[in-house]
Amino acid sequence: MAAAKLALMLSESWTMTDPRDLRGLVDLAKVAESAGIDGIMVGEHIAMGPNAGVNGVPNNPRDWLGEGNQAPHYPHPNGLHMLTAMAALTSRIRLMAVAVLSAFRHPLVLGKELATLDLVSKGRLVFLPSVSWQEEEYAAQGVPFHQRGRILDEQLEVWRRAWRDETVTFHGEHYDFADMHFEPKPWRPSGPTLWIGGLRLHPAALRRVVAYGSGYFPVLRPSEEDLARLRAAMEKAGRRFEELELTTLLGLDTRFVDATSTKSLAPALDGARKAMARGVTTFVIKPSQYIDDRNQLGDFCREALDGLRERSREVGITG
Repeated sequence: MAAAKLALMLSESWTMTDPRDLRGLVDLAKVAESAGIDGIMVGEHIAMGPNAGVNGVPNNPRDWLGEGNQAPHYPHPNGLHMLTAMAALTSRIRLMAVAVLSAFRHPLVLGKELATLDLVSKGRLVFLPSVSWQEEEYAAQGVPFHQRGRILDEQLEVWRRAWRDETVTFHGEHYDFADMHFEPKPWRPSGPTLWIGGLRLHPAALRRVVAYGSGYFPVLRPSEEDLARLRAAMEKAGRRFEELELTTLLGLDTRFVDATSTKSLAPALDGARKAMARGVTTFVIKPSQYIDDRNQLGDFCREALDGLRERSREVGITG
């Protein structure tokens, strides 16, 4: 098994960086790359409706944000623009566009944006499309919320053809076109590295991983049963389970002691042991949960990497 990798979630880092200092946030990609971090992860929302925080916002602003716990005024810069700027300042670190709300763009438009970023970065783009959860966000843009899964299914097939074929033709429920030339192509004929995510391994997520995914990144850590179902489905489709990059969040189940403090890193790293034993190879950590000073990021990255490698050795992973 390959050695564990660590990626940084830099979305929602306003306790660590000024939310309007986007150039300062971009510069952190250089710091992370120098420290040996494998990837920088950025999510997105387009516009948040009044019910974005219907379940109440976290007591500690550093906490993970998810369905129904976000204040509508929280800032969400354009993730692809941020990653493009980071691509220009780095040469090795992967650029991870996660939770991209693809239904809000025509697949040829978004496919061109992704292909361009992938080409600029020389194949460093990781892309995870999302159907997300906020119905108001869909209504504001005139996109049918309850058809978002079917929209994504069509988009996945459009991207596969557009990134691979000389001309692309598609006749579906939501998109219909023929003999279109799509250039330039991404860095590789297979396109950017494509991950599939979701809250858990529901049937549609399983189908999409097997058909299109190079990686699987659920919000909740997969169970033994989930991984067994995924392995069986991959093998049935003629794919090796080991070719999937399995990714999980670090520190999702650790708590803050109060509403104003950061939390300890060690418990989050300890939680990686069981995940690594199950085959997880890539971990995502949100540095703003552990440090408030952006100038500490380099030291934080090195400490987190050293701790993850130590726990890898404890479970017998030496690659």
